Amino acid sequence: MLTGLLRIGFRNIHLVIHHQTENFAAGMPTDLAFKLAARQAIFAFLEAERGEGWWGAESMADYYKQQSTADDPFNWIKAHPLMLASVMEGYPFDHAGQGETSLLMALLPEGVDKSRISEDEWYSRSAREASVELGIKGRDRILAHLRKALGVERANAQGARN
Repeated sequence: MLTGLLRIGFRNIHLVIHHQTENFAAGMPTDLAFKLAARQAIFAFLEAERGEGWWGAESMADYYKQQSTADDPFNWIKAHPLMLASVMEGYPFDHAGQGETSLLMALLPEGVDKSRISEDEWYSRSAREASVELGIKGRDRILAHLRKALGVERANAQGARN
């Protein structure tokens, strides 16, 4: 899929990952799989487009100057956690517990049946404390983070100046 998007011209692809992102900077299985897939797609695409040994070609002489710009092919696909550590600060981050259940209650209330919460699984016991209000708090933090990560805040600010 990623290679196909690159092939048809996409150069600003963002992957948003929620599962197992509690230590995103160090890497967890889910985000590492997506990051690896992104790198493999970029390398395969570049080799097909620019030929074997493309990185050592004279046309790449300014690679390090362009590294922080969109022209750097390794900026074409970016992976983001749904919740950064700063987003999780003051919000319960869990699996099927208070935080995740609250998010679901705010986003898809019919997807939550609190009567099914079991005491058998330690990770879901706190779901009894879930609330729509807490879910809205989490949703708003996530949306603010995603706007920043995707450059929406920057684009809105530039549009307001023009």
